[in-house]
Amino acid sequence: MISNIKYKILNIKFLRIGYLVLVVGLFFYSFTQVDLNLTLSRWSVWVVIQKYFQHIGYFQRPLSTVLYIAIILLLYIFYFLFLRLAIIGKIRGIWGLIVATTVILALSYNAFSYDLFNYIFDAKIVTFYHQNPYEHKALDYQYDQWTNFMRSTHRVYPYGPVWIGLTIPLSFLGFNIFLLTFYLFKTLIAASFLGTVYFLKKIIDYSKIQNAWYGITLFALNPLVLVESLVSAHNDTVMMFFAVLALYLLVKKSYVFAFTFLAVSIGIKFATILLLPVFIYIAIMQVKNKTIDFKRIFMIIFILMCAAVVITSFASGMNKNPEIQPWYFLMILPFASLIVGKRIVVVLTFFVSIAMLASYLPFLLTGEWPKDIVDLKVRLLIYSIGIAVFLSVISAKGLYASIRNILK
Repeated sequence: MISNIKYKILNIKFLRIGYLVLVVGLFFYSFTQVDLNLTLSRWSVWVVIQKYFQHIGYFQRPLSTVLYIAIILLLYIFYFLFLRLAIIGKIRGIWGLIVATTVILALSYNAFSYDLFNYIFDAKIVTFYHQNPYEHKALDYQYDQWTNFMRSTHRVYPYGPVWIGLTIPLSFLGFNIFLLTFYLFKTLIAASFLGTVYFLKKIIDYSKIQNAWYGITLFALNPLVLVESLVSAHNDTVMMFFAVLALYLLVKKSYVFAFTFLAVSIGIKFATILLLPVFIYIAIMQVKNKTIDFKRIFMIIFILMCAAVVITSFASGMNKNPEIQPWYFLMILPFASLIVGKRIVVVLTFFVSIAMLASYLPFLLTGEWPKDIVDLKVRLLIYSIGIAVFLSVISAKGLYASIRNILK
């Protein structure tokens, strides 16, 4: 009996080690996508290393694509196994795993998006050029070397005033040194990711409606979340941190701080304004000392953020067609962890996130986005939802039970 327990503990330990090795693989892979116009360091050894990685990403695209597919698929296999351990209550060291993953990927290159560069330059317009980013764009400073490796230099600042307020201090502390500024921004977003995980756990513990570790694992180890939050470093992560923090403070009846931090979240990227009616409802119910059905509340929040993704997609789309971006789902996934009791939500989370990461394959393979990329993303999303619904229906008794028995 004792030897069997030790064997299981040892297996879990090797599982964690294997996972972290894979995360390190994702870290290294990210540098295959370093823009050809960007040199992260002038150190001669690093220049050689960077060129080697870039050669894989830009001139050996089939190999690069295969590496990406292998890393992502293996991440999902580990993700599935960790979810299984969380379900049966045998997951150990999850916090250490999450923190280690965060540290490793916070040091990665923003491989799958140029948005981080725009965040950095928006703040630089204020701190270095002393201009208003709502009126000036990066293209106005095309003599600046940082614009050589940027995209969307034609647009003015599109976010709320809170985001520029959060990033201006980082720009000052960066002293116009790109690499220092780059990692200061990534640190902010990585810290927001950890904060989101922490307060999700607190909310689940307080509401006592589900397996807390299952919910945390569903969000924190989701490969889409890791790629879009920690690798690509989208500001949606910071927006959701303040929304989750506000929700935690609300359930703890700290109303002033709750609505203040919700306002901060809204002031970053606006989408979380859809949560305001729910916050008001919860506050009224608590003041009247009435019982709150948190399962229903969390489901409503989840649905509202799904609506936020739809609205955002149409708002950013071209010719009235939705422009679905993988990082938009960062608005949904934190709240999915609060309703893991709904099997359909878990299955949808799994397959939709796979579909969104698969949408990068055409670019990795060819070096450019195909003309039908919008339609492709829509099809991937529809197919993933269809598969998830189908599996959820047929697994209610038979297939789901069979898989669980196999994994026991």
